[in-house]
Amino acid sequence: MHPHEELLHRFYQGFQRRDHAAMAACYHPEATFDDAAFSLRGADIGAMWRMLCERGKDLTLTYNHIRADDAQGQAVWDARYTFSQTKRRVHNHINARFTFKDGKILTHHDQFNFWRWSRQALGPVGWLLGWTPFLQQKVRKSAAEGLQHFKASRGV
Repeated sequence: MHPHEELLHRFYQGFQRRDHAAMAACYHPEATFDDAAFSLRGADIGAMWRMLCERGKDLTLTYNHIRADDAQGQAVWDARYTFSQTKRRVHNHINARFTFKDGKILTHHDQFNFWRWSRQALGPVGWLLGWTPFLQQKVRKSAAEGLQHFKASRGV
């Protein structure tokens, strides 16, 4: 198995255990992370995983289709959890893409169907507006504010 495949297995196994420190250790100091809710750099990535792991008391995660070589990697993963703001159950199916530097994750991009996610997480509002840039931007703003508040509350 390629060392970068092993790295991705360590990352997702850490996620399954909700071990944010193990997850953060997989990233290069110059790493970037992007998905529909967050666009992060460096240490903020580890802070996001810490927030999600600590808040996700009922989070379950499965992953598969790990592939990686010297330059890039990919994975498919599914998260099931209760969205804290609405107490609604979510099943999110994510395709992840990675690049690597010095044996660590340099770029991580998670892609998922935002409208599907918003219908589950937000209910009728997500059903009506989940496809719009307006709701997507509102979710990104709320996620960024939530992460800043979390970091301040933990002294991170």
